[in-house]
Amino acid sequence: MIGRADAAMDRRGRDLPLDSHLHTDQSPDANVPVDVYAALALERGITEIAITDHVDFDARDPAYDYVSFEERERTVRDAAERWAPRGVQIRFGAELTYNRSWEDELRAHLRRHRYDFTIGSVHDWPDSPYVPRRVRTWATGRPLAEALDPYLTEIAAAAGTGLFDTIGHLDVVRRYLHGSFAAPEIFGAVELFEPALRALVDSGTALEVNSSGYRHRAGEPYPGQPLLARYRELGGVRVTAGSDSHATSQFGWALEDGYRALADAGFTTLAFRRGPDSVTDRVAVEVPARFRRQVGPSPSVSLA
Repeated sequence: MIGRADAAMDRRGRDLPLDSHLHTDQSPDANVPVDVYAALALERGITEIAITDHVDFDARDPAYDYVSFEERERTVRDAAERWAPRGVQIRFGAELTYNRSWEDELRAHLRRHRYDFTIGSVHDWPDSPYVPRRVRTWATGRPLAEALDPYLTEIAAAAGTGLFDTIGHLDVVRRYLHGSFAAPEIFGAVELFEPALRALVDSGTALEVNSSGYRHRAGEPYPGQPLLARYRELGGVRVTAGSDSHATSQFGWALEDGYRALADAGFTTLAFRRGPDSVTDRVAVEVPARFRRQVGPSPSVSLA
């Protein structure tokens, strides 16, 4: 039985329709079997989850050929069959690391392999200045725009490809630059992020509200509220929400805060895909009414 103090500290979401960003033991940086997530989802009243294990395309990255597509798909599809009768829907997805230098390989992968849902993310790739051992030295003395440019160039390119259902943790670069720039300074520099936000709008790619930021120093979702608001102002209508969990204790962590952030920005539905067809399998998932407030006309999500 959870005591009152424990309940007050428990920020794992309850009674939510979807957590669309989860890593299992088929990612090199996670250790959770898919059935454990399914059991947690059942316990917490989260009715649908997407398993989005890492897929890397640089041989120096840890998820490069870590687990074959066939094994990942079999594991997730088998679990989906086991848990659907109990009320938990499990979708087979992936978080694919994007960089222009391996875009051709990524495109080929997506031509060969069909996912229900895809996240495109930019991480601290091996040749980037954001690798922990060199980022502080590299960033010291640089203006913010110059420090952000390598990351934002890749993010804008990823968004513009139209390859992904959503772009993950759009301003996670502030985590890499912690100690060199304050997080509010970074996600407050909205104008520097506008090319990426416009690329999302133009390509119809969703913007992920990633609640893992609440577990980090920033204490804010990725992206921060100013970027989420500007995305909507620019005409963005598609958003997704995920906890980016890599451990059982992280499942659904602060996901309610993430839902509240996107609802406060005026979004009432999540954009999601439940199968391999990029058009017919798209759905709009309702944000629970408890998160909503009147903040002007709600964006209308087209499933086309």
